[in-house]
Amino acid sequence: MSFHEVRFPASLSFGSVGGPERRTEVVTLANGFEERNTPWAHSRRRYDAGVGMRSLDDIETLIAFFEARAGQMYGFRWKDWSDYKSCPASAEIRPDDQVIGQGDGQRREFALLKTYRSGSTGYTRPIAKPVAGTVRVAVAQVELREGDEWALDASTGNIRFARAPGVDQPVTAGFEFDVPVRFDTDAIRTSVANFQAGEVPNVPVVEVRV
Repeated sequence: MSFHEVRFPASLSFGSVGGPERRTEVVTLANGFEERNTPWAHSRRRYDAGVGMRSLDDIETLIAFFEARAGQMYGFRWKDWSDYKSCPASAEIRPDDQVIGQGDGQRREFALLKTYRSGSTGYTRPIAKPVAGTVRVAVAQVELREGDEWALDASTGNIRFARAPGVDQPVTAGFEFDVPVRFDTDAIRTSVANFQAGEVPNVPVVEVRV
């Protein structure tokens, strides 16, 4: 797919409105009970970038970014300020934040993951766009050095080890990450008069699968 490895200005995504959505098919039976099914294995996030616009300079920056992406044509990175770390927002990233796999003595490549838990259930989200320079990795609770002992592909979220982790050794990681998105419109409509009066443009952004 067409994707630009560039982040939408974080100062403009701050204050935006959005979050995850699911698609659930609900069928009500004759007896009043329901059958529910979902065709999506993973949630999809939507945002409104217009809410973060605070000045005419912000609008100019938005239009330049929009034009460089050719509207909906090219995807880009988005910082979701409500969910951009492997740990709670108030905590510091640690190399044991998330379990991303278990060694078998042969496998050298692991994908970054983030698990969301509530009670006895959870959802594991693939992380395809980690932020380079923020990733920390450990095997069997021992942190390893980037470059010497492992390497990151920041465009896919894959970690490759110089030596395969041993059998049954837990592989963990901590990181910041972006959401791969695209504009969900081919038109940005702005009005200087309306903006100065407190109205902001609607700029829909939607997550893409990569």
